[in-house]
Amino acid sequence: MHVTIEVWLITIALMAVVFVVDLLVLGRRPHEPSMREAGIAIGVFSGLAVLFGLSIWYLAGPRYAGEFFAGWLTEYSLSVDNLFIFVIIMANLRVPRKLQQFALMFGIILALVFRGIFIALGAAAIERFSWIFFVFGAFLIYTAVRLYLDYREPDDEEEAIENAVMRWVRRTFPSTEDFEGTKLVVKVDGKRLITPMLFVVVALGTTDLLFALDSIPAIYGLTQEPYLVFTANVFALMGLRQLYFLIGGLLQRLVYLSVGLSVILAFIGVKLVLHALHEYQVDERLGFNGEIPIWLSLLVILGTLAITTVASLLKSRREAA
Repeated sequence: MHVTIEVWLITIALMAVVFVVDLLVLGRRPHEPSMREAGIAIGVFSGLAVLFGLSIWYLAGPRYAGEFFAGWLTEYSLSVDNLFIFVIIMANLRVPRKLQQFALMFGIILALVFRGIFIALGAAAIERFSWIFFVFGAFLIYTAVRLYLDYREPDDEEEAIENAVMRWVRRTFPSTEDFEGTKLVVKVDGKRLITPMLFVVVALGTTDLLFALDSIPAIYGLTQEPYLVFTANVFALMGLRQLYFLIGGLLQRLVYLSVGLSVILAFIGVKLVLHALHEYQVDERLGFNGEIPIWLSLLVILGTLAITTVASLLKSRREAA
């Protein structure tokens, strides 16, 4: 797939405009979005992603369109899983509801930065080293096993946010007891103090870094086109702020989401290993074709997400009854 520098620049500029309008214009006033506001925003962003995928189909063919849709759905699912951690962070740090939108804005911006860095590093590694697919595949299989074990034996919520960076910030910098609106640093009696909002930003940022480590190898298992990797990630992050408020209660009902994601990541991990074997022509010597077609990948992702969602909602309904 040949993408000119002009197309790259236009795409980045248009997506930057969308994010600036969403995060810095619509989200500049700290408030809790209404269900109608959140629903409209998510519908618009999802529609833009579908239109973009259809334009890829028209301009580059069904293969690349399928790779985009598979990547977008996978990254969107991982972003929803990321929201679980965001909910825990907001609850444990007691962030007022009207300030949560501001904190999420920082979280999404940091997610964009980290994913952009890892996309560039991943593209450079893939171009130079074919064996990197073995590393990506093994890492995704490990992540899938870890996700499933976390579902079976969930960690303490307090430990989920008290990572090394958070502990260092708490020990190093004096802070205020209460939130000071959206301010990260305030001056009290001539001394500069950090606010709890800075703790929230640090927690969201370190969480985004960990999720970027999982998500980038996952999408490179579906497409090796940096343009599709970038656009799928950006579309997956669009509307994440509104999604947080729209399905805050529903997140608690998606009890099998981690199981579904572990299946998807394990599948992509195996796909990467098979692709690496194909790169070294090991599969041909063993008498099979190691490449898994994109239509099968898309079918597995859609099927797993559908089964996971239906099973989760049925279990939640039984427990409520």
